[in-house]
Amino acid sequence: MDSQAHSDRYGGTVSGVSRRTVLGAGAGVTAASLVPLRLEAQEQAPAPLQEAGPTTHISFQVNGEQVEMDVDSRSSLLDLLRERLALTGTKKGCDHGQCGACTVHLDGRAVSSCLTMAGKVDGRRVTTIEGLASGGELHPMQQAFIDNDALQCGYCTPGQIMSAVACVTEGHATDPESIREFMSGNICRCGAYVGILAAVSQAAETMKG
Repeated sequence: MDSQAHSDRYGGTVSGVSRRTVLGAGAGVTAASLVPLRLEAQEQAPAPLQEAGPTTHISFQVNGEQVEMDVDSRSSLLDLLRERLALTGTKKGCDHGQCGACTVHLDGRAVSSCLTMAGKVDGRRVTTIEGLASGGELHPMQQAFIDNDALQCGYCTPGQIMSAVACVTEGHATDPESIREFMSGNICRCGAYVGILAAVSQAAETMKG
């Protein structure tokens, strides 16, 4: 393999387009198309199987929208978001609260949605990765993850970003050690921790304004 081919395959540039450009464009397109995709998914999704068990009626905000529904009292917030609301940006990883892939914000604080009962969100505010961007403008933390290549496979990235935003807003992004400690509950099996730390540090400065 010649050097140019090697650069094209591994160096992140193909025909003058960098990996960072592709990531940025993809993130922008995703942010702009989330709402119609979610509505379409809800319309096309088959009705959930009715399981025997008690249900509870809940009314809560998700990404600024008011939602009311009956939910199985045994279901998790993670399954509610993914299976009922088609908000699949929140990932199911270990399903035991040990990997951080399912992190969302509940009333502004980071929680593991796999360990949060759906019935407990009644009257509260839930923010998922889909709710961070404002129109076509990425949240500073999303942009920082792109700028610092703080991802590889991307599976853990939504949870990493949600935890990182909480790290800043809760006042823990004061130094590298504090950031590492706060983010220790989010596992990246690709090992992109150097980029993640750089991204949180960059966004912390931007978010001050």
